[in-house]
Amino acid sequence: MTHARTHRVGDELPPLEIPVTRTLIVAGAIASRDYQDVHHDAELAREKGSPDIFMNILTTNGLVGRYLTDHFGPTAVLRKVAIRLGAPNYPGDVLRLTGRITVVTDAGAGEAAEATVQVIGENGIGRHVTGTVTVALPRKGGGGT
Repeated sequence: MTHARTHRVGDELPPLEIPVTRTLIVAGAIASRDYQDVHHDAELAREKGSPDIFMNILTTNGLVGRYLTDHFGPTAVLRKVAIRLGAPNYPGDVLRLTGRITVVTDAGAGEAAEATVQVIGENGIGRHVTGTVTVALPRKGGGGT
């Protein structure tokens, strides 16, 4: 039995709420080697017209990936992640990720099934991220990809 049989087009993933802390923003920037001051220095971010520091796209990308692998399990492999940012993620807000399966492809011989998920992430000021993620779903008990 494959994971694809337990996931269907139109299925909604349970939402995930992530507190957007100053630490998360700074740690994500450091972990992704993005040293732009707008991601760690509130005073310089304000000088550049932002009300505060804000999350970088690489941190958002990682959180979207976490959302999908948390749902599909540890054997899921992200095949393609295509996201677009909108409203910034500032400290003190909450990022709420939701998803809906739009495509499920059955596994071929020796291949993993795949699911494509439309992901939306919203915060208190609007839509932070939208995107499409394709996830490989290896057979249960079988070898991964």
